[in-house]
Amino acid sequence: MRILAAMSGGVDSAVAAARAVEAGHDVVGVHLALSRAGGTLRTGSRGCCTIEDAMDARRAADRLGIPFYVWDFSERFRDDVIDDFIAEYRAGRTPNPCMRCNEKIKFAALLERALELGFDAVCTGHYAKLVDGPEGLELHRASDAAKDQSYVLGVLTAEQLAHTFFPLGATPSKALVRAEAEARGLTVAHKPDSHDICFIPDGDTRGWLAEKVGTAPGEIVDRTGAVVGKHEGAHAFTVGQRRGLSLGVPAPDGKPRFVLEVRPVSNTVVVGPKEALATAEIAGERFTWAGRAPSTDEFACDVQIRAHADPVPAHAVIADGIVTVRPEAPFEGVAPGQTAVMYDGTRVIGQFTIDRSVSAVPVGA
Repeated sequence: MRILAAMSGGVDSAVAAARAVEAGHDVVGVHLALSRAGGTLRTGSRGCCTIEDAMDARRAADRLGIPFYVWDFSERFRDDVIDDFIAEYRAGRTPNPCMRCNEKIKFAALLERALELGFDAVCTGHYAKLVDGPEGLELHRASDAAKDQSYVLGVLTAEQLAHTFFPLGATPSKALVRAEAEARGLTVAHKPDSHDICFIPDGDTRGWLAEKVGTAPGEIVDRTGAVVGKHEGAHAFTVGQRRGLSLGVPAPDGKPRFVLEVRPVSNTVVVGPKEALATAEIAGERFTWAGRAPSTDEFACDVQIRAHADPVPAHAVIADGIVTVRPEAPFEGVAPGQTAVMYDGTRVIGQFTIDRSVSAVPVGA
């Protein structure tokens, strides 16, 4: 096949490209420039898409003997990922920019251009498996549970999966990938993995949002509506947050309080006991299926609400264009804007953005 290898400048994408070459495919490497003013150097494991990363990707491509290009996707990245991130926080939701990047950039914009140029598939260094199932192609968890990235790939559709290649999915551990990179003479063999949000390399999400969204003083209230504190901007708070609340009124039982809800219209933050974070139901209308759609409108599944959360057995119902999920044991710390990915064993069924949740603990309980 003609393969376009997305090369971030890290070890995973470099080894993925190497395996595609070794398998006999016609491979071309491409690095995506996602920032008009990318930094020159990384700071340890923070940041990505820097000039340093582009150079690391080029060196890897040279080592593999494949053509290499840098494509400017900065405008699309700004519109579809950064602006979306800001808009979601303004609306009181907690977005996952990695999901949006996979959905809108790597497997939409990049794949579209690849197909237009005559490539058969896009190759990435994600840890996930593609399996030929009885009813078509299926997306499954990777062999290495610690590195599994099927959650952030849950937004991919059947058509996108049909033109995707994940060479690392069956690799038992990241250590083996690094050892292979070293054996192949790739200089990125021991390069640190990227963490945090790539366009906020210093990790100060609150400060970054304050600069983009601005500050607006408001009230922090408990579940009864009583004012227990003040804040300088509701966007700086996320559901489940405990630290940095600066509450002026202690809880009656003396226990810590957590953010339960962010109300952007009234610029209010609601806090309460940890027990109130338990969620008995979640629902959303923005959903997609990773492969074939469920054969019935009601089905059992495991649901994961964060990239590193444990999956929870649940029951899903599709009605009136909305997916509703009721877990066997309550979810914890659910926030609107998060993505819920549904699994059947290791297979990804699909995903939806959480629009609504129902607490398992009524007010006053």
